[in-house]
Amino acid sequence: MLVLACISSHGFGHGARVAALLQELAAREPACRFVLSTGLSAEFLSRTFVGLSYEHRACQWDVGVVQADALGSDPDSTLEALELLEQQLPDQLEAEARWLEQWRRPNEPVVVVADVPPAAARLAARLGWPLLWHGNFGWDAIYADLAGPLQVWAKQSLADYRQGQAILRCPFALPMPWGLPQTSLGLGAGRPRWVQKAAATRLSWRSLRERSALVCFGGLGLPVEPSLLERWPDWQFFVVNEKLAQASNAIWLPQDLRPVDVMPLCSVVITKPGYSTFAEALSQQCGVMVVERHGFAEAEILQKGLQQHGFHRLLSRTEFEQGLWHLDQPLLAPAGQPLPIDGAAMGSEYVLMMLEQSR
Repeated sequence: MLVLACISSHGFGHGARVAALLQELAAREPACRFVLSTGLSAEFLSRTFVGLSYEHRACQWDVGVVQADALGSDPDSTLEALELLEQQLPDQLEAEARWLEQWRRPNEPVVVVADVPPAAARLAARLGWPLLWHGNFGWDAIYADLAGPLQVWAKQSLADYRQGQAILRCPFALPMPWGLPQTSLGLGAGRPRWVQKAAATRLSWRSLRERSALVCFGGLGLPVEPSLLERWPDWQFFVVNEKLAQASNAIWLPQDLRPVDVMPLCSVVITKPGYSTFAEALSQQCGVMVVERHGFAEAEILQKGLQQHGFHRLLSRTEFEQGLWHLDQPLLAPAGQPLPIDGAAMGSEYVLMMLEQSR
């Protein structure tokens, strides 16, 4: 059985949730073979797809949105990058299709899982392989919201998304009006590799969980001064930014540890709006303090969903940059019920069904 995962190069969150799905799938069906076709770095993949045997094909299938940092969007640079990628796609598509045809064993069941580069539809069509979308939004909705010249790309993305067999719809989802059957999943999140005590010993952590926080803003990060952490001397902070480790109350995570590995030690995660970070935090019973992002359609949905399903606090960027984090106050309770955390299990069952149908 062969699973080709076409993963957006836009950010780490797409890779993290695909990793959770494929790791669950491998546990259920050890005979599965995996190809990761993505522009995400080999270093990130090795740290995130832990325990999974895979072939990495370094291919960029989408642009997403060009950003200066974790909270900003640059529509003009996005447009330029889309036009450049469109010129490169035909040759890449043909080269990858030929390689995949050789890699596939005779009569081997196969499926393409795409999160969520539109061009994956063209690759699947060229190969004649079934296509399954996995995600909580498509770039059609993002580009339509950004308006201007990106409207053309919204229409092109929508046309691509309407190809395929089905959608595995993650929580915190934007509308996905692609005319395909949809299956709604629970949260799909990676699991800590370390038991709580082992992680605490490894990092010399001696604080209380209710006074510990993780500060992480994804691959692009966000400028943060170490002095802001020291405004809260009663708190211990885990950080992924090496500069922040200069704070006297900060612990830097070594490269082999993922944020989710230390979430069991934390009561709160301080972050940007991001699906995978939200999913991991909520699945580990962490509250989420999120720095609000505006002008990006997914962020608005994520922030509303967090208020509905998780203990939370929303900070303006100004509050965050001034260190006004309100850690001396309890987080706000959710308006609704917790989300189920069975997304990876549900998704893996659906992928297995698709593989059986492709025999």
